[in-house]
Amino acid sequence: MKIEKDRVVRFHYTVSEQGQAPLESSQGGEPLAILIGHGNIIPGLEKALEGREAGDKFEVDVAAAEAYGERREGLTQRVPKKYFQGTRLEPGMQAVLPTNFGPRAVTIQKVGMSVVDVDLNHPMAGKDLHFAIEIVDVREASAEEIEHGHVHGEGGHHH
Repeated sequence: MKIEKDRVVRFHYTVSEQGQAPLESSQGGEPLAILIGHGNIIPGLEKALEGREAGDKFEVDVAAAEAYGERREGLTQRVPKKYFQGTRLEPGMQAVLPTNFGPRAVTIQKVGMSVVDVDLNHPMAGKDLHFAIEIVDVREASAEEIEHGHVHGEGGHHH
């Protein structure tokens, strides 16, 4: 079965910045499960998966614009320290900030007595990425998965 919109794909991945050591890998753990065509992964990787089948192994380079976007200068915000719930903060570290739109990964820029300056760019913004992919399986999505826009069950979301 080929990968296309409204199909569930489970795959292993290793991601690195182009020419660098791996940053993250699912090897040795559970494969990632995604519903194709619903914006659940970066666009460049989703395009690279389309038309492939279970058992395929391949590598692909994804430009920053098709990954987490280009870095946007000036995308910073001053946030009251209380939102970090007592976490010890240092410049350069990653933290998760609760927002009205759900949790957001931020990079700490400066820590003051009562406020924290954060960079709102995704930590991988502006980076060209390299992926090594191994497709484990492909199946039709259920009507409920398509309606909800994500995978349920093994490797997916549990309601």
